Amino acid sequence: MSRPIRLLAAAALLVPLAACSSAADSASDKPAAKAPGFPYTVTNCGVKTTYDAPPKRAVTMNQHATEVMLELGLKDRLAGTAYLDDKVLPKYAKAYADTPVLAKEYPSYEKLLAANPDFVYGGYASAFLAGEGRSRAALAKSGIESRLNVEGCAKKPVTMDDVYREVRQVGSTFGVRARADQWVSDAERELADAAKKTGDREPVPVFVYDSGDKTAFTAGGRGIGNDIIERAGGRNVFADLDKSFGDASWESVVDRKPELIVILDYGGTTVAQKKKRLLDDPVLADVPAVKHKRFAVLPLSDAVVGVRAPGAVSKLADQL
Repeated sequence: MSRPIRLLAAAALLVPLAACSSAADSASDKPAAKAPGFPYTVTNCGVKTTYDAPPKRAVTMNQHATEVMLELGLKDRLAGTAYLDDKVLPKYAKAYADTPVLAKEYPSYEKLLAANPDFVYGGYASAFLAGEGRSRAALAKSGIESRLNVEGCAKKPVTMDDVYREVRQVGSTFGVRARADQWVSDAERELADAAKKTGDREPVPVFVYDSGDKTAFTAGGRGIGNDIIERAGGRNVFADLDKSFGDASWESVVDRKPELIVILDYGGTTVAQKKKRLLDDPVLADVPAVKHKRFAVLPLSDAVVGVRAPGAVSKLADQL
């Protein structure tokens, strides 16, 4: 082959190679494809956040936040958890056991950062106390997004619609909105079944006893506990307390004559100890619920905005 022909042949071979190289360079210049549903923008408790992709390393603080994540099948996104109020539901036990526990209660800011989270989900406002260095603003400065359960910043009474909103927004944040919507559909059916139990009977006056000695720490009218009681066929005697939970005097408990006392089960004080405290108090001797020993029990995690709330209605309806 003559030299000119060899050069032409070599040039012909280089043309497709150059074309392939150009196509590869062009492809690498394209932005990565966005996950379905992203970017997602949400305003949560006054903080507006746009997520370009689902968080990968979340830390949950407070049990009901953890259970929302586990219900939505997001165990693989949990870098850690903290603050268990009672016991996780049996169906979450294995997933919870596989999740690192950062602290028995709230972790220090340093310990939280050591988990290398890109998202922190708090169940109560106390999860983000500025005085302990865990404010949402401080987290944002460290490049960490956050979410507070909607009950933690409620300006009006919380209802099951807020429970649905909580689950749906968490689902959207993590790119699993379809799972969240399915959970809401199931919850609506569960509540419809519970409504059949209550019928048109007269609401039972209910006092919720969380804790307290000098005063009674109880469920007010702003939290989901009030909606649970009403749906279960009761009437919260402290519905006029404009808080999710707050203190009431024992004299006011006597004056409001509850016919049933719901004891919240959690922490180091047992249900038996709480019941004994109520039964042994001479001030409460004439309260109908105490006089006739009418008590119901709910775990604390049932009485907050989380995935247990719909089931708590049926559970309390049965006890009423």
